[in-house]
Amino acid sequence: MTTVPREGRASRLPLEGVRILDLSRLLPGPYATMVLADLGADVVKIEDPRGGDPARWMPPLAGAQSGHYHALNRNKRSATIDLRAPEGVAALRRLCRRSDVLVESFRPGVLERLGIGWEALSRENPRLVLCSITGYGQDGPYRDRAGHDIDYVAVAGVLGLNGPKERPMLLSVQVADVAGGSWPAVAGILAALLGRGATGKGAHIDVAMADGALALLALQQGGADARGEPLRREAEMLNGGWPRYGVYRTLDGRFVAFGAFEPKFFRSFCEGVGRPELSQGSSDLGEALEAIFASRTREDWAAFAAKNDVCLMPVLEGDEPMRDPQLQARGNFVEIETPWEGRAMRSLASPVHLAGVQSPRRPAPALGADTDAVLTEAGFEPEELARLRQAGVLG
Repeated sequence: MTTVPREGRASRLPLEGVRILDLSRLLPGPYATMVLADLGADVVKIEDPRGGDPARWMPPLAGAQSGHYHALNRNKRSATIDLRAPEGVAALRRLCRRSDVLVESFRPGVLERLGIGWEALSRENPRLVLCSITGYGQDGPYRDRAGHDIDYVAVAGVLGLNGPKERPMLLSVQVADVAGGSWPAVAGILAALLGRGATGKGAHIDVAMADGALALLALQQGGADARGEPLRREAEMLNGGWPRYGVYRTLDGRFVAFGAFEPKFFRSFCEGVGRPELSQGSSDLGEALEAIFASRTREDWAAFAAKNDVCLMPVLEGDEPMRDPQLQARGNFVEIETPWEGRAMRSLASPVHLAGVQSPRRPAPALGADTDAVLTEAGFEPEELARLRQAGVLG
């Protein structure tokens, strides 16, 4: 592994010394590599000189560039290399010789057409781990199709299970991108690095976001198989078909989330509201619960939940989560001083907490800010850098 010096930190981070080249763009790959960067990996974004990662320009801009970009790219470096130029491809091959991981999110076959597919790269560096994140994977009839998160959750059945009976409803966050793409990529990369320690050989990780979205249905599909009937929208225990697990409107027009899955929690709730008979079963339980929750404000129910052993929380909206004492106490909100934007950027911390380990807080890099440093570390001489820059390969 490549040793990369880190300044101003008392303890060693678990991935310190791991170098990752990141060709991915937008959300799935960049979020995965940010988690790894937070854990100490030296992540170098390899970007096109003509604008770089499109996430840099997605509105709204935080200043020079997008708030979306800043939220996904802290603790990284940026090098601009034109991979449409043969000299750029050759430069990337040289970088791969001294790197541990390459992450990419092109359609299947793109790297091969550039001459830097898995077989070519593993000859350059047998210890290299290649992680490919695509919508439908490296094989199968959909492998070459374009798509976005909405398409992957659609084909996986996740979208079809969400919403009222009348029609599916959009998921409010990118489930396939992050849960189905980013986190399998993180797990795959860490597993491949661990395996390499035993075998000395790298691996090609094939992450399909549709596969990852489908995997989220493991629990539900098990139940459907057991009863011999397919999954149904707004009819399963955990998607609106069971009164003891749902969202209810309160007296002030707000909402609470009620999750009394286990009998003991439902019994505790019923006793707490003075309706112990409901815990024995009721044909009109849904209507009874609607009336009970509509009798108090959301804050009244929050106070009730704090005093009783029940699974009940207020539904926080807008910027309310940022003021929640539990989320604040866990250090979920961080501010990253970003001199090239002239301000501090607020973002969400990675949810991987290691005792005694403090993640670095370096700002997302300006486009190409580290090009010369990264190439110099890979053995490029000043004359070579000047020639590549004159040819427009480095921007």
